[in-house]
Amino acid sequence: MTDEIAQPRDRFLKELLSHPERAGVLLREHLPDEVARFLSAKPPEAVPSSFVDEQLKEHRSDRLFKMETIDGRTAFLYVLIEHKSTPDGQIGLQLLRYMAEILREWEKSNPNWKRLPAIIPFVVYHGAKPWKIPNEFRRFIDAEEAWGPYLLNFRFPVVDLGGIPGSRLSEDLGLYVWLLAMKYATKEKRQMEVRELLTQALRIVSEDLRPIVAYLVQPNNRREYHEHVDTHPCCPQLTWRS
Repeated sequence: MTDEIAQPRDRFLKELLSHPERAGVLLREHLPDEVARFLSAKPPEAVPSSFVDEQLKEHRSDRLFKMETIDGRTAFLYVLIEHKSTPDGQIGLQLLRYMAEILREWEKSNPNWKRLPAIIPFVVYHGAKPWKIPNEFRRFIDAEEAWGPYLLNFRFPVVDLGGIPGSRLSEDLGLYVWLLAMKYATKEKRQMEVRELLTQALRIVSEDLRPIVAYLVQPNNRREYHEHVDTHPCCPQLTWRS
């Protein structure tokens, strides 16, 4: 992956998850209700660590958040963003490794622990093809069905942005423009379709779209996109050319 492609994407994802309030909205809106309703109203706290293997960073990004539950417990929400055009059939084992590493890091600061903190893995997928693989670890294990109660198991919620209508991506307009960009970014020859939706959103919400535009613009359609955003009445602040 060239720096020309990697840098806009990395800036985009860093900005997307760097705001605690925005990350909190993403988690509360897209986590299952049985998880989200037990989270306190406090914004999540980002933990400055990445657990993705170096050779896989071209295809995924991650961010770990520490959150408080409504009864005062500490829980970790591990957000993994998949960039591959198709779902990765080995993601269950990879998530297990990441979660084990999170617990190892936590144990260094809590050597006298009596109970482990909860870790909820959460996958955000925006590939070109629909997500059709299991989101339960046990489904990846070749074993007798009767052995189920004795096998390691966990579920990981998956949000497939491609399968969500644009109008339902988020009720928060600030988060909406970011998820809209992700939804279209991997759709070949469709990035231009999002331009009007983004500029319409600008009329309502003040959001710095420079990392979003840079992320969406590909070498083949860059000039057309530049001309559109530079002349659109809602986008005079986008002085993002290098």
